[in-house]
Formats: sequence, structure tokens, C-alpha cells
Amino acid sequence: MPREWFPKRTIGSLPGHIARRFPSREALLFKGRRRTFAEIAANVDRVAAGLIRLGVRPGDKVALWMMNRPEWIEAAFAVMKIGAVLVPVNTRLRAEDVRYIVGQSNTSTLIVNARSGPVDYLAMVRELLPALGKTAATAHTDARLPDLRRVVLLGDEPAGGTVSWRELTADTGALDATLRERAAAVDPDSLAFLMYTSGTTGFPKGVMHDHAMIRNVVDRANRMAITESDVILMYLPLYHLFGYADGMLMSFVTGARQVLTDSFDARDCLALLAAERATIVHGFDTHFKDLIDAHERAPADVSSVRTGICAAGMASSTPIARAARALFGPLVSGYGMSEFGVGASISFLDSTEEQCVEASGYPAPGYEIRVIDPDTGRDQPSATPGEILIRGYTVMRGYYEKPKETADTIDADGFMHTGDMGLLREDGHLRFMGRYKDMLKIGGENVDPMEVEGYLLAHPAVNQVAVVGLADARLSEVAVAFVKREPDRERTADGPELSEADVIQYCRGKIASFKIPRHVVFVDEFPMTGSGKIQKVKLRAEAASRLGSA
Repeated sequence: MPREWFPKRTIGSLPGHIARRFPSREALLFKGRRRTFAEIAANVDRVAAGLIRLGVRPGDKVALWMMNRPEWIEAAFAVMKIGAVLVPVNTRLRAEDVRYIVGQSNTSTLIVNARSGPVDYLAMVRELLPALGKTAATAHTDARLPDLRRVVLLGDEPAGGTVSWRELTADTGALDATLRERAAAVDPDSLAFLMYTSGTTGFPKGVMHDHAMIRNVVDRANRMAITESDVILMYLPLYHLFGYADGMLMSFVTGARQVLTDSFDARDCLALLAAERATIVHGFDTHFKDLIDAHERAPADVSSVRTGICAAGMASSTPIARAARALFGPLVSGYGMSEFGVGASISFLDSTEEQCVEASGYPAPGYEIRVIDPDTGRDQPSATPGEILIRGYTVMRGYYEKPKETADTIDADGFMHTGDMGLLREDGHLRFMGRYKDMLKIGGENVDPMEVEGYLLAHPAVNQVAVVGLADARLSEVAVAFVKREPDRERTADGPELSEADVIQYCRGKIASFKIPRHVVFVDEFPMTGSGKIQKVKLRAEAASRLGSA
């Protein structure tokens, strides 16, 4: 049987492997506390053994809902080490968002941080499980979440009905042999994690990936020459594929040190960058714009930075990408998404500045990129815009429990139809130009307008609603809701007619803040197509005409 040219490994094996290479090397700095690779690998094993003791089986889904912190990394690796499936959950989501993801993914175990700053995650868990504390901590039953059996809580105080992090990681030595057996039995081709992303229709979809993401990270490390000598500043959320792959996985593939923050604050991140001599800085144009602005207000020493990914290609991102290179040095560009990985294309370190700020990278090894006319399906000539198609070893296995959506996205030849507009340049570089789909991109977050519309339609005074994007200098886009009031319910309980403030307040605390419309425009009728669909193209033009650039 021929050997694999790229030896397959499992994601859960990475901490042990890198700890054997660099046991005493610092792996992670978080809020002043430093950890070596050996310490993290040992903690991963403690969490993994604890999950086995709780009854987590191979193939079980384990949702992880917490801000960036070392325990996120330890839990993530532990879940995948024992053959369970990781389900990262966006920390900006709220109870109803999370209910859908936990239910749709058939999650059996939820690992959650009790509180982060002002956000009380435990209170939202109690919304999800009203009987929490009234049943055994490992035998929850709720009709709306029938698969969820246990909640693991990271927090200062114990809570009834949950398993504390201390309990999870205590007295696990007796399970060493079982842990080794479980880890050895994990197939690199098996399902490793579900990364939830909003599509253009319906609710969020769970993107299924196996352990091949390791190769994607290795190839990107080689193209960017990332080694154990590098220091990665990681403020991107680990629940997103960008932070997950280019922070957590990149560190444990290469031995690079990771400086982790729980969230993004431009001024604090610049101070950390200078103090820790970070060499790698990644982000979207919104992050780099904030870093540039913070540096102008209070200059910091950024001379240690040698590269990083600043996704570019859209006309709106070019000025920011150029300014970011002027400040941080030769940043590269790239193109990716949850459905096929972070780096289907990426620049080279010796790519020209023009290629790095006006394009989106050169195809990575193992990927084929086509640009087609979306109406005819024919390949477009060079420099002619069309829909971007991707085929490669990390194209998702499909959307979890959504066969129709999967078939609509991946064609018979294995190409994924991204719904993104782009072109292939004469020099072979890809340029991402925008989206054919109606998906909004708000500060790096994907927002499905239909999901927001569905929530707003539950308001008794809303008859119809359509959500579109409006260009924004900082966030790329913000949401604008066009609302038709219910004719018989024009007045709220307090008397006044439904207002913009009423609509926005209705959303606060119920859906993620980035999904909340920035503007509300009331209309009497919507522009419609002959088939009875709302013409969102006209609404986008109306939003731009009325509101200008946000």
C-alpha cells in the first residue's frame, strides 16, 4: 500500500507531539500567566480523561462556549483527542442563537465559562435548561434539547446541575490507559469539528471538517516561513476558523509562541505586541484599521512584526491593507472561508506590495480555483469577474444534517460554489471582490439577513421586513432593516407608533450585537419581482441614497 506523501495526523495528537519536541518552550501567554507546551499537553490529557469519565463517547458533539483563554485550547484539543467532535460557539451569540446550534448539532456536552465581563453565560444556560439544578449534573433532559446531557462550567463558584472544571480535571490518572486507547483509535479521516457559519438562506449551518486542516496549516506555515522562533499575537476569536487555525493550530504545529487575548482592544494589543516582540499579526481590515488609528494616537514599537495575513482584494480594503503594510511590514493577503479553510490562496513573502494589497493570494498547494460565469457555468477569461469555485483537500465534508444545502454548494466534480465574486489575474493571483450572495460581513462576522428578518418578524407590530447591508468605513458593512408595520398594530403598548428605537431595543440582549440593525427604515410597500420576491438590490440602493455611507 503506498505511503501518504503527507502523513496524516489527528488534531488531538498535536499537543503531545509538540511537547515532546519542545517540552520547556513557552507556548502561551495569557493575562500575565505563561505556560509551556508540556504544561498544556498535560492539561489536555486531564480534560480528555475527565470527558471520558463523564461518558463522552467517540463521535459525540461537545460544544465549547467561552471567550479566548487557555482552557478553550485545552478543551478543544481534549475533545478531538478522544474522538469526539468539537462544536465551537460564537461568544457573541445569545440564548436563542445557541439553542439552535446546540440542538441542530445534537450536542451532548456543553462546556461554558460562567461569566465574561458583563456577560452572564450561566444565566443564558439556565434559559436553555430551565430545570438546571433539579436533575443530576450528567443526566439533563429537556424536550427542546433532547441530546444535551451535561454542562461543564468554568467559573469561580459551583452551580447546581453542572460539572465544575475542577471536578472535570481531578483524579484522572486512573484513565491513562483508556485515554491512550481512545486517542490511538481516532481516524484522521473522521469528523473532527463543526464550524457554524451563516449561509444565505435559513439558519446557521455546521461545516463538517476532518483532521486534514493540519496540512492546510502546515502549508501556510511554510509559505509564511513560520517556525518555533515566531511569536503570534492572537486576538481573533478561537471560535472562528481564522483564529482557530492561525492561532491555536499554527502554534501547536510549528512551536511558535502564542500571545493570546480574550478580546480585541487595539491599544492593549499594540502594548502586548511591543512588550512580547510579536512577529506575526493577523486580522481583517477592521482590525488593522483600529490598530493603525491606535498607533497614530499613541505610537508603539511594532518593529518586531515580520508578516501576517491581512485579507485584501475588495476595493474598500485596499487603502487599509496598504497602510497596514506601511506600519507593520510585508503583510500578505489570503482568501478562505469556513467551508474550505483559511488559506485556499495566500501571497508569498516576496510577493509585490500590489499583489498583497490588491489581490487575495496565489493558490495554495492542493487547491484548484476557478472563476465561472454564474449564469452559464463556463470558466471566465483572466481578469474577468465571476463566481469563485474551490476544490481541494479541505473542502468541507458537507453541512451537518443538511444534504440539500450541501448538494446546492458542492457540485458533482467536487468544486465548492462559494457565492463570492472574484477574478483570476494574469499573474495567477486570485482577487476576491465581494459577494454574490446576500450575506452581510459585519466587522468580520458573517450575518445571515434572513435570520435577522425571521427574528424581527416575531415582533407583533412588524408586518414584513428585509435586511440589507450598507457600506461602513470601519465594519465593512452594517445592517439596515426595512420594516413594514402591521396595519392593525401601528401602536405599541405604550402608545407611540413603532419606532427605530423600538426595533433596535427589541433585539438587544436577544440576538448577537453584530446582527442588530444599525438603521431602521419604515416603508409602506416593498419593491417586488414578478415572482413575488423582494428586490433587495433596490433596497440596498435606497439605503445608500437615504443614509449614505455609515
